[in-house]
Amino acid sequence: MKLFKLQTLKPLWTLKPPNRTFHGHPRLLTSDVYSQYEPVRRGKQEIPKYFNFASDVLDKWSEIEKAGKRPSNPAFWWINGEGEEVKWSFEELGFLSRQVANVLTKVCGLQKGDRIVVILPRVPEWWLVTVACMRAGIVLIPGISQLSAKDILYRLQASKATCIVTDDTLTPAVDSVASECQFLKTKLIVSKGSREGWLNFTDLYKNQSADHSCVKTRIQDSMIIFFTSGTTGSPKMAEHSQGSLGFRPLLSERYWLDLTPSDVIWSTADTGWVVASLASVFDPWVFGSCIFVHKLPRIESTAILNTLCRFPIDTLVSAPTLFRMLVQNDVSSYKFMNLKHCVSGGEPLNPEVLEQWKSKTGLDIHEIYGQTETGIICSGFKGMKVKPGSMGKAAPLYDVQIVDKNANILPPGQQGEIAVRSKPIKPLGFFSGYVDNPKKTAETERGDFYVTGDRGTVDEDGYFHFIGRDDDIIISSGYRIGPFEVENALIEHPAVAETAVVSSPDPLRGEVVKAFVVLSPTFSSSNLESLTWDLQEHVKKTTAPYKYPRKVEFVQELPKTVTGKIKRNELRKKEWGRM
Repeated sequence: MKLFKLQTLKPLWTLKPPNRTFHGHPRLLTSDVYSQYEPVRRGKQEIPKYFNFASDVLDKWSEIEKAGKRPSNPAFWWINGEGEEVKWSFEELGFLSRQVANVLTKVCGLQKGDRIVVILPRVPEWWLVTVACMRAGIVLIPGISQLSAKDILYRLQASKATCIVTDDTLTPAVDSVASECQFLKTKLIVSKGSREGWLNFTDLYKNQSADHSCVKTRIQDSMIIFFTSGTTGSPKMAEHSQGSLGFRPLLSERYWLDLTPSDVIWSTADTGWVVASLASVFDPWVFGSCIFVHKLPRIESTAILNTLCRFPIDTLVSAPTLFRMLVQNDVSSYKFMNLKHCVSGGEPLNPEVLEQWKSKTGLDIHEIYGQTETGIICSGFKGMKVKPGSMGKAAPLYDVQIVDKNANILPPGQQGEIAVRSKPIKPLGFFSGYVDNPKKTAETERGDFYVTGDRGTVDEDGYFHFIGRDDDIIISSGYRIGPFEVENALIEHPAVAETAVVSSPDPLRGEVVKAFVVLSPTFSSSNLESLTWDLQEHVKKTTAPYKYPRKVEFVQELPKTVTGKIKRNELRKKEWGRM
């Protein structure tokens, strides 16, 4: 039995002497940080006692850039699809973010450790505020632009944030609840206009000095808090540190992205999602790569495909929903300028979509798997064989296992819960815990493991396979059925554009499989009764017959989160009469 071992992938910095270059390009080393601060030992790892991503990574790249040792591509490149464009070098990013840091500290009066809620779409100001918060030691709390007034009220009250930054769209919602937020002192608006009771962000930072000294932060100091939803209760505040988000990619940088300073990476993730921080801030900038951003007020296939043709994007990171949308088009008629690497995460990718994308573009899609609390747990690395339906192997720094309810490690092929060893030493990329909620934090631990709540298997080669959320599993007549395997079977049928499978109550079997199906345009006028039978027979032939959907409902669209994840829990609640 050959299982994937963390030790088999030797990071470049372990080689003697350490390489100053990677693929012929300059690169940062952990020793660049150690030279400033006395390192401390954490198990077998040496990590610095103090670390700040802005000063220890971004400013280092600014120095490399000024010395003429970095390619001329920008550090940040933004378009809005309507002709507007912004490009910043690392030096310009440093200058502007210092101005913003002065706004936050001198104008707004924020101090190290204070919390700020930032709800902005994909606009350059989000990146400026993010870096400025690092410089000032202010804790960033990102939010998605689709939040309601009730959502905003909950986040402001729970976080005790003293400042909020948003745009014209959400200012009325904020104003409607601001009187109930006793800790909120300052409101900043990103707008060309003005609004009573709000400070204009753009006017303020453009008039500020760029003279700002980055605060000294410990590696365990809080950096970002993400509100993350579970299956029950209110969203929890998952707290990440300078180490878990900022220093972690210095230790594991090669694997899930494997970029160089010449590369341009585009992630379509919403700014409120943890993947935006991973794929559009920390991991690419560790490489000195260019982060490309499209405002994308709406996710449209043609906009994505045309952007890939017009701009030299090397790496695309997106949700499976996007790839499912793209393969509905004649993708082979588009000539991508520079695309070489595609990454999908957020939920499993159907093998059928992977195969269609490969046949139309010649490119593999490498799956990643992780959580807000953990970052990337598994990944299909560059150069690794892609196994359809697999989310790759364990990421460096993580000992990933399949465990049973008693935290016993299960052998390859046996179904259990996906878990990461967290004792005796918690992996560096892990969250610090749920703020003000030690009970929920403790519930994530089982024995020596952090348990994800997701079920899966691992094969003899160390590839992990996702089955479903523990609460998504369907138990029908004693059989355990993962919704993803039924969805995979359905998506292979030409009539199915998208599908979601959930449990549905049944007086005889307790529950049965029900499929919600969005039809492909060419099948929109089909006889639905006949098509239902056809789909059921197709599933019986494709997978174990007992897994076929005994109920099928055709819908115009599936409910989704802003990150593109299908809301199976919403569909399930509707089925069980709880909506």
